[in-house]
Amino acid sequence: MTKEERDIQRKLKVLRHTEKIGDAGKACRYFGIGRSSFYRWKASFERNGEAGLINAKPIPKNPANQTPPEIVEKVLYLRSKYHLG
Repeated sequence: MTKEERDIQRKLKVLRHTEKIGDAGKACRYFGIGRSSFYRWKASFERNGEAGLINAKPIPKNPANQTPPEIVEKVLYLRSKYHLG
């Protein structure tokens, strides 16, 4: 079982326990999580199902201001060949 799968199972366990007892505050105290985290998980689960419970990085995969790979390659070539920088 991967780390992502364990995280999803833990979050589902919290959500199911809350449905069973009917009190989010008690469930959060029992599992040691914050209410804001619980409600964020709940909203994400309602929107996207189990896929919404996957931990996602808050940054984009390819930032807009990232230097293009062609330029990085040229710079590295010049630095290695001519010892610039």
